[in-house]
This record gives sequence, C-alpha cells and structure tokens, in this order.
Amino acid sequence: MPERPIRVFGDPVLKATSAPIETIDDGVRGLVADLLDSVKLPGRAGVAAPQIGVNLRAFSYNVDGRIGYVLNPVLVEVRGEKEPTGEGCLSVPGLWHDTPRHPYARVRGIDLDGQEIVVEGTGVLAQALQHETDHLDGILYLDRLEPAERRTAMREVRESDWF
Repeated sequence: MPERPIRVFGDPVLKATSAPIETIDDGVRGLVADLLDSVKLPGRAGVAAPQIGVNLRAFSYNVDGRIGYVLNPVLVEVRGEKEPTGEGCLSVPGLWHDTPRHPYARVRGIDLDGQEIVVEGTGVLAQALQHETDHLDGILYLDRLEPAERRTAMREVRESDWF
C-alpha cells in the first residue's frame, strides 16, 4: 500500500484524543501496513495514525534501521531530566525547534497478534516514542515548547505557505 498523505497543523484530527483499538481486524492490519509504508520514507522517525487521518491509537517508527509499530501504546516510563532536543514534525512541515524531552522512554502496547510488545530506547528513539504517543493524545510538539520558543514557532506556522 502507498503511504497516505500527512495531515498538517490545523486539521482537527491532530488535536483529538485517539480511540483505543478494540478489535484487530483487516482495517487495523491495513492501517499498520499504511503506517509502515509511510514511515519508511527518508527522514521519517515516526508516523502516528492521526497524522494519516485515523483516530486510533497506533504509530510506526523508523530509527537507526529499526522499523516497527505499536498498537494501543502507553508511555510507561521516562528517565532523566528533560533536555531541549531539536525536533520537527511531518504535520508541521519545515519547522524545527528545541523541544524538552526525556533522554529515555519506554512504551508498552500490543502487536497485530494481540501480544504485548515493549519498545524502549534513548536518543532519537526516546524522542520518537514520546512524540508519537503525544500525537495519540492530541498533543503536537509545539504544545511542549517553552513559551518564548512556542511564540516563535506559532509565528512561523502563520507565515508558512502550507498553513
């Protein structure tokens, strides 16, 4: 399946809390295939279901050659003091801002067989896990910025050619 178009800032699906996946059916299997196809494009560390217009709790990731997905992910642990980390988002194209993120994160969820999976890591993977689980709660990385940085980012959004 081809990757689906990415929804951008201003689309209401990006600010909605995603529903849990109750039943793993052909629709969910198709969603996972689309998420994996979408995240395999160059420069993508993660894609959450709302970013492709689906209000379900699922995301894919692609960090350091490690590609996967998580259904019904829960951020179960973060460690370390938050550090400003350069971050962007496919749903806020062209912007890049220092976002406070923990240096370690662990997510627990299930796979397509309903089996529990755990994904954990540091660096870019920790950042991606936090970023993608935020998407499922209707939170964009812009919402995590320090106030002065957020004002700058929102001005850039308003001035962008895609907004």
